[in-house]
Amino acid sequence: MMAQGKAATVRRERIDDSVAGQRIDNYLMRVCKGVPKSHVYRILRSGEVRVNGGRIGPTYRLALGDEVRIPPVRVAESNTPAAVPAGKPLPVVYEDDALLVIDKPSGKAVHGGSGVSFGVIEQLRSQRPQARMLELAHRIDRETSGLLIIAKKRSALTALHDMMREGRVEKRYLTLVPGRWANPLQHVKEPLFKFLTPEGERRVRVSGEGKPAHSVVRLVRRWQRFSLLEVELKTGRTHQIRVHLAHLGFPLCGDDKYGDFPLNKALEQEGLRRMFLHAAHLSFAHPLTGEQVVLQSPLPEELQGFIDHLDATESRKNG
Repeated sequence: MMAQGKAATVRRERIDDSVAGQRIDNYLMRVCKGVPKSHVYRILRSGEVRVNGGRIGPTYRLALGDEVRIPPVRVAESNTPAAVPAGKPLPVVYEDDALLVIDKPSGKAVHGGSGVSFGVIEQLRSQRPQARMLELAHRIDRETSGLLIIAKKRSALTALHDMMREGRVEKRYLTLVPGRWANPLQHVKEPLFKFLTPEGERRVRVSGEGKPAHSVVRLVRRWQRFSLLEVELKTGRTHQIRVHLAHLGFPLCGDDKYGDFPLNKALEQEGLRRMFLHAAHLSFAHPLTGEQVVLQSPLPEELQGFIDHLDATESRKNG
């Protein structure tokens, strides 16, 4: 792949375990960034792309050791995406040859799109240009902080997706809600339906026409005005925690989509200027070795600071 105006040459790529198992069409769209999808399929149909010297179809899955011949392709200057600034290194909680787990800050999207030019995954690729593969294994909301898994091998990504679909990755979040939550343990099983607002924004509501969703809520601490909850996700639906708790009358503090907006304004004056939702715990069998991986992330400073504020306020009242 060369920029317009430069000599384009045939490329030969040897497939390693970071991409083995990926479809050839998806592989080409990744390595030929900026080339229109229609052109990728054209060079596949014409036989210009070869694997081990032979023609293949767009659904062919690459195998370890395959040699891929990529013909000369040109990328228009206007299609070349702007460089992603590397920025500050993201906090790494765990890393090996197959996986990377970071502690994502609040306010940072996991990927570009919907008005965001780049996110965590683009930033990581910019910081680690030598990495053969970096792909999100799952997603957390832009406003949510905490543990996020990135796969460094295709085999790890595929296995993680299977594990998450089968409920074999334990994900627990901490959140603060207004009011006094009563039950020490409560299962919430309400189906969730995705829709678009008239303005084109993505939203979710509890609805019988939605997909099954299961959250397990545990009471951690309680104050006069608020409750700290741990929520374990048994399914991973969009905005699941936010919608389940708002549906029960306990909207997340600081939630700008499903929250109590007058309360959010008041909380800003008390020092809480973001949504109180943090991905605090991950537990799973390593997708390649089978060894148990257990990871924790403490509350970030701005959330722990608000908890300290609640403790101080209540102790003054009790005193």
